[in-house]
Amino acid sequence: MGKYELEITVFFSGALTMVLELIAARILSPYVGSSNLIWTTIIGIMLISMSIGYWFGGKIADKNKENDINILSNYLLISAIATSIIPILEVEFIDALSSISNNLILVSIICATVTFGIPSFLLATVSPIAVKIKNNSMDRVGTTSGKISSLSTIGSIFGTFFAGFILIPNIGVRNIILGCSILLWLISGYLFSKKNKKYYIVMLLELIVIVGLNLLGGILFNKEHPEIIKDVDSEYSRIWVRKIQAGEDTYKTLQVDTGLESYINQETGEMGARYLAYYDLFEYYDKEAEDALMIGGAAYTYPMHYLRKYENKKIDVVEIDEKMTKIAEDEFGLDKDNPNLGLITQDGRSYLNYNEKKYDAIFIDAFKGLNAPFELTTYEAMQKAYNSLEENGTVITNIISSIEGEESDFIKYEYSTYKAIFDDVKVFKVNPDDSNTERQNLILVGIKGEYSINNDKEEEYKDLLNNEIKDFSSDKSIVTDNYAPIGN
Repeated sequence: MGKYELEITVFFSGALTMVLELIAARILSPYVGSSNLIWTTIIGIMLISMSIGYWFGGKIADKNKENDINILSNYLLISAIATSIIPILEVEFIDALSSISNNLILVSIICATVTFGIPSFLLATVSPIAVKIKNNSMDRVGTTSGKISSLSTIGSIFGTFFAGFILIPNIGVRNIILGCSILLWLISGYLFSKKNKKYYIVMLLELIVIVGLNLLGGILFNKEHPEIIKDVDSEYSRIWVRKIQAGEDTYKTLQVDTGLESYINQETGEMGARYLAYYDLFEYYDKEAEDALMIGGAAYTYPMHYLRKYENKKIDVVEIDEKMTKIAEDEFGLDKDNPNLGLITQDGRSYLNYNEKKYDAIFIDAFKGLNAPFELTTYEAMQKAYNSLEENGTVITNIISSIEGEESDFIKYEYSTYKAIFDDVKVFKVNPDDSNTERQNLILVGIKGEYSINNDKEEEYKDLLNNEIKDFSSDKSIVTDNYAPIGN
């Protein structure tokens, strides 16, 4: 046995455990989302699996009287195969289960347990087995155990940062899974003590199986989702670009997590989402408006519409994800060189905090249903937005919420918050035929100062203005940075 092979094994088992945890969130996000509840579920399942793995590994270690390192090798090989099956389980299990159940928490618990719980359990057995093999003297068991635990933790730290900052945004989840599987296979082979010609043949067959399982997962995914033309992992999200047919029209859509962020008519280039038209109301409430800011670019469908419709007006777009902007350019027709377009790669709240420029209108389209970035929903954030407006300026925000009932909290909290800051607040129902108790697109408009209506635009926007909910009220408290009962 090599001098440091057990230490190396423990380090990489800790690193790969954390890599799997980050991958779990990316694999599950298109099916169950990435809210706090989903992250809590994933972390909880992984910790439970690891706890059982430590306990079980200790039992195996006690039975390993001869300190046979091949036991450790075999567990790593099984974990390599279990990791290789993840791409297949995504299609055949996660996708299928999420399509038949709307209980996202239950689905995430089951899927995280079946898909990621098993390899996490197997990797957790490594540490106690390594402690038993490494420790030949009972009077040094504490030192050995502490050393192994420390190396495992250091490996976990390394795996977290290396996967989060480098691997996921640069090589993607599928390639990471393949790499993890092969690395586990290599470590397993390296540890195995009884190597001979037959073993090397078996190792080659194992590698073929591992690579084959990974490739099969990709084939099954493409067969199940032929409409997905791009599957991208960025620093922040897993992004799908789809091509779908609706009657005689073909649309290109952008999906982040479970949310449909943007879609355009591929033939005409027209934006498909009806709620985006409400952002044009800025020129109805402020006829002198010339300069706008949009927080949340996604596929940039509204900014492109804005630049076509208002050739002499300018718009800055704050989008935190550079890959999102690149997709908008490659797939949706964004012209990054338009002189009236300003591109700002930054977090929306951070931009508002330090911005000194004044805008006539601010459009917020960074919310995905109830999974909103809470830092853009608070009194402090809206005060920053208010301060960034010229007199008579407007903040127009798209919110997904019901108007009444159990799922109306989001719009009511936000309405109370806007009322505490803006001089006038209006709420619009995007689709008038939707029931007040179902979740839907709602437009919240906050106006600074006395607005000067552009009467020339009244006829053009009549259909939108008629959807104002004039008797809207809220009994909810103001959302603050200290207390934000909404968001992810």
